[in-house]
Amino acid sequence: MNPTSLTRIKCALVFIVFMLFSVGPVPITSSIGLYVVIFRPRWFKELVNKIYADKAD
Repeated sequence: MNPTSLTRIKCALVFIVFMLFSVGPVPITSSIGLYVVIFRPRWFKELVNKIYADKAD
């Protein structure tokens, strides 16, 4: 399994966990999305680069 597929699987699992916890009063996924849009953290750019590392330009 290549690193890109492993990263995609990890992201999918994290989003599934977030969806399960979002049933409560605080929407976790929306809060993290808002944080990413406002602050544009470096870890998010690196994650996107890892996910699309095998794509040709």
